[in-house]
Order: sequence, then structure tokens, then C-alpha cells
Amino acid sequence: MAEAYRADQVGSLLRPSEVLQARTAVAEGRMTEEQLRTVEDAAILAAFELQKQVGLDIYSDGEYRRGSWAGDFADSVEGYVPGPPPLVMQWRGTDRPPPAPQTRGGLVIGEKLRQRHRLTGVETSFLKAHAPGPYKVTLPAASYMVARGYKPGITDRVYPTRNDLLEDVVAIIKAEIRALVAAGVSYVQLDNPHYPDYVDDEKCEQWRASGIDPVQALREDIAADNACLAGFDRAGVTLAMHLCRGNGRSAWHTSGGYDRIAEQVFGGIEVDRWLLEYDTDRSGGFEPLRFMPRDRQVVLGLITTKEGSLESETEVLRRIDEASKYISAENLALSPQCGFASVAEGNLLSWDDQRRKLELVVAAARKAWGQMIGTRHRREKG
Repeated sequence: MAEAYRADQVGSLLRPSEVLQARTAVAEGRMTEEQLRTVEDAAILAAFELQKQVGLDIYSDGEYRRGSWAGDFADSVEGYVPGPPPLVMQWRGTDRPPPAPQTRGGLVIGEKLRQRHRLTGVETSFLKAHAPGPYKVTLPAASYMVARGYKPGITDRVYPTRNDLLEDVVAIIKAEIRALVAAGVSYVQLDNPHYPDYVDDEKCEQWRASGIDPVQALREDIAADNACLAGFDRAGVTLAMHLCRGNGRSAWHTSGGYDRIAEQVFGGIEVDRWLLEYDTDRSGGFEPLRFMPRDRQVVLGLITTKEGSLESETEVLRRIDEASKYISAENLALSPQCGFASVAEGNLLSWDDQRRKLELVVAAARKAWGQMIGTRHRREKG
């Protein structure tokens, strides 16, 4: 049985300025990778302390070692080449420049993938040694990497079909999950802003124009993500998936409820736990949760990371109660809707805003489910 983790988080946290400055210094040749690692280590320890103080159930390293949330995959393989993106994203919600591409800027997969090193080896070893309690490790989902990397006319020169590429990406992601489980990681989360693409008519039309059938692609994506999840003993690990509609510098790119994909995606993907974006009307209502199998946990992302204004605890509790009409409250949990820094520059809110948001997650979860929040790690650490 997967842990409940009532007060959850998606993963990324705002980077301190010293981490951003150190990354710039490495890019300019003024700092070594080893020196950067030391800066990152100190920042991650401070992030652990923040999470401990607010009382979260589960820890993250804030994804401080990545340039973006999906950067661990792109940085670990060879096979990307210059090319236009498979989908043109219309970023909305801020007057700031749109976020940088979240794989490799202006690149698509155009050669056979060759893995150079593990995705999260360094991250995992530090988390295992220093996290004050249970921790999660996040990975980009296989279906996402293919959706953003498969460009007809370029990729099909080496991978004749989209499914051929999926097989190679699945092998890489599954091997990483296997390594994480072997290292004792008890919570592995696949991040995936791709499935909401299927609720967007404009994106589906882009695929059709490039020769990709969205109906077939959705079936292939579900099968591929399930292949990554198959064969693990769920008594020892929680396998989760996070869905969102774009999150970079407080911008977003997709709107629409889960209704179109709920039966196939919620009912078909064999994760233990879903983390779902529900912070605005763009995410639709809770009715699609009726398609969740009874043994699934659902983390309601009711608290936005896109702006600093703080939600009402009363309203958060009301929405938890509303969601419980479609799925048992015992299967629900609470989190922000996405990370605070899906790209290194982070969303447009302050460190104090971030802290207040996390404190609200814990306070509302305590009221909704009792006083167990934030105590598990203290028991485990003695």
C-alpha cells in the first residue's frame, strides 16, 4: 500500500540567487562543476530545513541540480539535433518573456539515443544521505520526452515511427526507476504536462498536420508509460504521475478540463498516485475523478505557484470536500498545482510567498485529515 503523504509538493523550489549565479559562472568558465556542486549542496540543505520547518510529509531537493524539470533526461543522452519544435506552444498568463524550452533549446531527437550517464544518480545519493525524512525523486515521463522530441521529417530518419522512439525512451526511464528503487527510493514521480495536450484542439490539429494521429498517439503514450511502471513491487515504492498545463516563469500553455482524457488516462495508467493541477478554472471540475480506480491516491493541486497571493484555507478545505464527492477523502491529499521553479529562473513570486504556500498546504491538510502531517519523518528519525 502506498503512503498517503497528505501534505505533498510537486518537486521544484525557487533557486537561491547563489545557485543561479554559480550556474552562470560555470557556463562562462569562471567556476568548476565541483564548485557548483558545493553551492548546490548548501542550497539543498537549506531547502530541506525549509521543508522540515513547514512540516511537509515528503522532501525534495528542489531540483536544484537541473536547469529545468526535464533537464535530467536531455543532459543524460546524446541524440538531439537542431530542429523546430514538434508543437508550437502559445505561452500565456504573464507579460514576461516566455520560458526557455524545457528540454534542449531548439533541438529535437534526430539520432539514435545514446545514454551517457544516469539521470539522477548524484541527486539520489545526496537525498539518501541528507534528507530529514521520506523523499521523492522526479523524472520526466517517457511519453512527454517523445511528444516534445519526435519531429516528423527529422526523427523518422532514425526512428521510422513514433512508437519506435517510445521504446528507446521507455528503456532509459524504466532503467532509472529500477536504479532508484534498488537504491531505496520510496517515492518516484513521473512529471508529464503532455497528457493535457490531448484536451487542446489546436495542439491536436498540429499533430494531424504533421501526420500524427492523436487517437493512436494517446494509446501509444499510455502503453509506453505503463511499460515504465510494470514489474515493481508497490509495497516498497510509490509510483506517481504529475499532470499540469505548462509552468514556467508563471506562464502556462494549455487550458481545458480532464474530461476528454480521464477514462483512458486515469483508468488506464498504472500509477499509485496522481498529482493533478486544480488551481484555476482552466483545469475544469472534479467530475473526471469518477474514473479513478478505487485504489488510486489523488493529490489535489489547489494552491497556485504562479503568483504570490495566498489562497483562503477555508476555500481550499471547501474544494477538498467538493472533490470527495467523486473520490473518497481517504484517497485524497493536497499540494501546490506544480513546482515553484520548473525552469531555473523560477516563477514570479518570492521565497516568503513560497514558504506561506507550503505552510498553507500543511495547515489545510492537518485540518482535512488530522494531525498526522509532518510527524512521520520525526518518528522515523527517532
